Amino acid sequence: MPTIALMTDFGIRDGNVGVMKGVIWGICPDAQIADVSHLVGPQDVREAALILARSAPYFPTGTIQLVVVDPGVGTTRRPMAAQMGDAYFVGPDNGVITLWLRQARALGQHAAFVHLDRPAFWLQTVSRVFHGRDLFAPAAAHLACGVPLSDLGSALDDPVELSFPEPHLSHDRWEGEVIYVDHFGNVASNIMAEDLGVALDRRRLIDVEIHDTRIKGMVDAFGDRDAGDLIALLGSTGNLIVSVVNGSASSKLGARLGDPVIAYVGAAMEARRQGSIK
Repeated sequence: MPTIALMTDFGIRDGNVGVMKGVIWGICPDAQIADVSHLVGPQDVREAALILARSAPYFPTGTIQLVVVDPGVGTTRRPMAAQMGDAYFVGPDNGVITLWLRQARALGQHAAFVHLDRPAFWLQTVSRVFHGRDLFAPAAAHLACGVPLSDLGSALDDPVELSFPEPHLSHDRWEGEVIYVDHFGNVASNIMAEDLGVALDRRRLIDVEIHDTRIKGMVDAFGDRDAGDLIALLGSTGNLIVSVVNGSASSKLGARLGDPVIAYVGAAMEARRQGSIK
């Protein structure tokens, strides 16, 4: 039985997550449900897109990613289900799949999308304000129990995609910005390991600047510096991040989404060319 990986911005106080699980089990009693997060910022589709892209690849083949971060609930935004590679998505067509879809395309994976427009796979009564319960949970449950994607709705080929900022190379530095702050206060940028490329061979010569603070050299792990030190390193999904060892970089720096982050790679590239530093 496939896993349904559930992500919402509902929190855990009001019972809405539990109700969705109850609907799923009422339709597909053997479904396995994994909680990805229910603390996505309210209505923050971009945050949900980031979490989805970094979590979906680690679930088993056939997993259904059920994502309900839906500020457009009850409007003309489309409810959607999709297959991307060997996994599935159910949720609003509001761009939350953008980064995951980019990954699938980069890997040459097949993608198919349907508009969830067939009431036979919804609850009998559908609220204008809780499609998570009345439409998305039932659709995910039917999919988990073997209903083909094509039976759930009409095919569509124009899913909504969001625009995400891209870093750019300017002379000897990568210029990016803060895109996420996690539970620990680690500040993640949109500068990726693949952007830094071979400069990472000399990462201790890559300086990182944020909020007029320049961090001298990157490290490999949090434990490479003392508690309280401000450090730069690669996060678990390959983003360049700024952290405080055993502390919060966001609190220390006052960093916010969109703040500039600069990685100076010139010295690292020169050292690599000369082969003078190991």
